Amino acid sequence: MKTLFEECAINGMKLRNRMVRSATWEGMCDPDGRPTDKLKDFYHQLATGGVGLIITGYTFVSPEGKQLPGKMGIHTDEFAEEYKKMTSSIHEAGGAIAIQLVHAGGQTDSGNAGRQPLAPSAIKVDQFPEMPAELTLDEIHNIVDAFGKGAQRAKEWGFDAVQLHGAHGYLINQFLSPLTNLRTDDYGGNIENRSRFAIDVYKKVREAVGDDYPVLIKLNASDNLEGGLSVEDATYCAQQLSYLGIDAIEVSAGTPASGDESPARAKINKPEKEAYHLSLALQIKNAVSCPVMVVGGMRSYDVAENAVAEEGLDYISMARPLIREPDLPNRWQSGDRSPATCISCNGCFMPGIKEGGIYCVAEKKKSD
Repeated sequence: MKTLFEECAINGMKLRNRMVRSATWEGMCDPDGRPTDKLKDFYHQLATGGVGLIITGYTFVSPEGKQLPGKMGIHTDEFAEEYKKMTSSIHEAGGAIAIQLVHAGGQTDSGNAGRQPLAPSAIKVDQFPEMPAELTLDEIHNIVDAFGKGAQRAKEWGFDAVQLHGAHGYLINQFLSPLTNLRTDDYGGNIENRSRFAIDVYKKVREAVGDDYPVLIKLNASDNLEGGLSVEDATYCAQQLSYLGIDAIEVSAGTPASGDESPARAKINKPEKEAYHLSLALQIKNAVSCPVMVVGGMRSYDVAENAVAEEGLDYISMARPLIREPDLPNRWQSGDRSPATCISCNGCFMPGIKEGGIYCVAEKKKSD
């Protein structure tokens, strides 16, 4: 039987426990995507706090795929020194760190992308800020190559793994979803074709980093939208990636247009509201051979331990609780099993826009 606080490994990447810091945007980079010492110190806190695997905020692989200000970039060799300092800091604290690679596609805007956004189809849906342009085949191939180059840089600069962002309405998810993919070529239509972009990206990344380097994906198991990606289609994609050798799948769901069923839900204030993607994660787990992580509303030790020990999932992921309590893993492991103090207000993200970095506004108000 698996337990939350045991040493484990993903394709040779040794982890001190099964607690994963799930990716979230921090807003702590320079305008061009260069990471700052503030961001390095933010991750260092998570490492000293006992997190098994830190997954960075979503990192754009090419400039037109950038969504928010202060977002990390890995599109250039110029950031090597800063990234090497970041990974060394994590390793010195006994942690492991994966970088999440993304292209925002139609979920960015011309102000952040520097041009009209690109998407599988020229269609305006609720989650898109403006009308995107349809990607040409050459542009698709260029983006696939950019994922590969980003992964190669990540490996060279000391990251222990890479994670592809295939959830929350970003470009990989846009190709998977029939709501945002109306193409009639080899990248659209049935789920086999709609999975092609995700598989192309995975193959290019694997080619760049080799078989003995962990490659993960964060995958929507459902868009929670009428006409969007279904769990059946998501399971097909997960199975194909598992067959091809993906090293772990982190299961999430929803997009910014999913309302109360968005990825980061509010008012998770009792155990029965927690782990709201658990049933989806179990469906994926039962269909694949690789490890599966579940994210979404983890707040209580008992719920997290149950997901691993009783339900059979391999890892639990959390983001917002670790913004308020980066030392939550150490606290739980030391015997203080009281729930995370995060109140699920989502107020932590606003300072990323206004003040150059996310933090828990509830904790700051309490200390003030």
